[in-house]
Amino acid sequence: MVDQAIRKLPLAGRHGGSAAVRLTPAAPASRIALRAPAGSVAALSAALGLDIPTKPKTSGRSGGRSALWLGPDEWLVIDETGADLMASAAAASALHSATDVSHRNTAIIVSGPGAEATLSAGCPQDLSLEVFPVGACSRTLFGKVEIVLCRVEEDTFRAEVWRSFSDYAFGLLAEAAADTTL
Repeated sequence: MVDQAIRKLPLAGRHGGSAAVRLTPAAPASRIALRAPAGSVAALSAALGLDIPTKPKTSGRSGGRSALWLGPDEWLVIDETGADLMASAAAASALHSATDVSHRNTAIIVSGPGAEATLSAGCPQDLSLEVFPVGACSRTLFGKVEIVLCRVEEDTFRAEVWRSFSDYAFGLLAEAAADTTL
């Protein structure tokens, strides 16, 4: 008898890219969808150990934890260290709603000098470094699916996608990567 079910990672074993771009399934991470009024941001920032951004299309990062601004009172918080985000959020003595979405999402890391061009093949948003700098994030479309996109380095993006759409998103990225040259 199995003591605990182990969920298979949706993109396990997948890889793709070209000479200009590399596609890598991100390591497992915990995630919460966080909603809170402006008056709760300081207490939540302290409880989560990072500055929760209040400016559109920005993110905050500390160690292996990120908070991505999605709306005036909405963030996606991602932790890559294995910490319990729900417990951290619950420690805040401020009005908020936190929902664990760890098993809903997965992420694809798109890196290399052709990363921007690869993502632009399916994303209508201007991803140029001048308009979408390091730390910028946004909920947008890639092909026919909604993603949350964050530029983590000058030539590296993290694309958060619902696991049920991850094969489609990875396949479309792989096709775009194959067409991307230096």
